[in-house]
Amino acid sequence: MASTLLFVPGLRDHVADHWQTLLAAQVPGARTVPPATENGLSCALRVGRLDKALAEIEGPVILVAHSAGALMVVHWATHISRPIKGALLATPADIETPMPPGYPTHAELDANGWLPLPREPLPFPCIVAASRNDPLARAERITELARGWGARLVDAGEVGHLNPVAGFGPWPQALELIRDLETLADG
Repeated sequence: MASTLLFVPGLRDHVADHWQTLLAAQVPGARTVPPATENGLSCALRVGRLDKALAEIEGPVILVAHSAGALMVVHWATHISRPIKGALLATPADIETPMPPGYPTHAELDANGWLPLPREPLPFPCIVAASRNDPLARAERITELARGWGARLVDAGEVGHLNPVAGFGPWPQALELIRDLETLADG
């Protein structure tokens, strides 16, 4: 049976020209975690939305997460309610380091349950795609987090935060990494 892809957007939720939105529209049967309509900064609320979306899917699932969506997956994994086949975590944000202006502050993130970031090995195969020039995370920090999560680290190159502002729309490497994850999980 083919895996269902469940896309987990970051804090900005659904962006029409984002690689996740474009890829989800191309993959038959793909699903996306619904946007937060109230208290959007609550980690518990977002993790609950992820858990609910997973409960509605039968069969194997691969999570495809970006930015804070990757962090939602890591928090969800600390109290996993169902097994999944694996996860692609693309350009996770390093929220333990102060974020640029326009993003939530360290105090806001802490008050909403995001901190500290879990560092335990994830109970499923995982690939972390890291950017060399992400304004929301230094490559060294993401390498450290990926190591803690027991994830395979992939250098995605100089892709910024892998979003429309960085010039991504489509991100063809995502499908390649999802295929690698399927092979890793089946291996």
